[in-house]
Amino acid sequence: MKSINPDDFKVTGKIELSKIPTNLFNKASDDDKEENLEKVQAKLSELQDVMYAHNKYGVLICLQGMDTSGKDSLIREVFKEFNPRGVVVHSFKTPNSTELEHDYLWRHYLALPEKGKFAVFNRTHYENVLVTRVHPEYILNENLPGIESVDAITPEFWENRLKQINNFEKHISQNGTIVMKFYFHLSKEEQRKRLLRRLEEEQHNWKFSPGDLKERGFWDDYMSYYEEAINATSTENAPWYIIPADDKEMARYIVAKIIWEEMQKYTDIKEPELDAKTKASIEEYKKQLEKE
Repeated sequence: MKSINPDDFKVTGKIELSKIPTNLFNKASDDDKEENLEKVQAKLSELQDVMYAHNKYGVLICLQGMDTSGKDSLIREVFKEFNPRGVVVHSFKTPNSTELEHDYLWRHYLALPEKGKFAVFNRTHYENVLVTRVHPEYILNENLPGIESVDAITPEFWENRLKQINNFEKHISQNGTIVMKFYFHLSKEEQRKRLLRRLEEEQHNWKFSPGDLKERGFWDDYMSYYEEAINATSTENAPWYIIPADDKEMARYIVAKIIWEEMQKYTDIKEPELDAKTKASIEEYKKQLEKE
């Protein structure tokens, strides 16, 4: 299988989603992809154990993409070898009444990873510049000063919100949270096939919602707003990676490999050493235990 280079997927300049492929057309078999993923799974699990002991960094993995793009199954497969205490998944849905009493980033601050742990945001703070762009009437639920109607939501409002998100990510990254953001780049045709599969296969019927078809009708709007958000917020401290998502197995491997490769840059993440006094007394402690 062709080696995965994170830089091939990392957004470092202005991008046009329509020009980026949704499938790598890799010739590797599904068995090869699974085998490679399993190897990276094991490495990530070991890394997380060391991170937990090191207790200096948290890792925030942000997953965004259209319905059926494979976020849920990726979480299940990529992180299944982790110690359960080392990873927490948050799926952000429509804000509840308590959350709406605070600013839109409040609930995301609460869900940030503790030191030594991974947090996965399945849908993220970017919903506040994606779904709300397509449906600006949702902003009215936030009860913001000066926003009494949709007409009051100006282009400057969205520009400011994107700047606020950049500031949020800069702040948490400067305080020990490693941020990686993945956009699952799915084709409209592949989404159609996956939605049909949910209807045709009874065991997957529960995944289907008529709302999926409604949102599909806004496909072009979503692509435009995704493109704008990615171009405005892919920074060195919180980069975006665009993942071809038509092949689920390949997408999982790419994401896992990128996480692993990027984490190798943090060479200070090591298991802590015993203090000199305790280390010098190891043999004595062993003798005490052997006498019991």
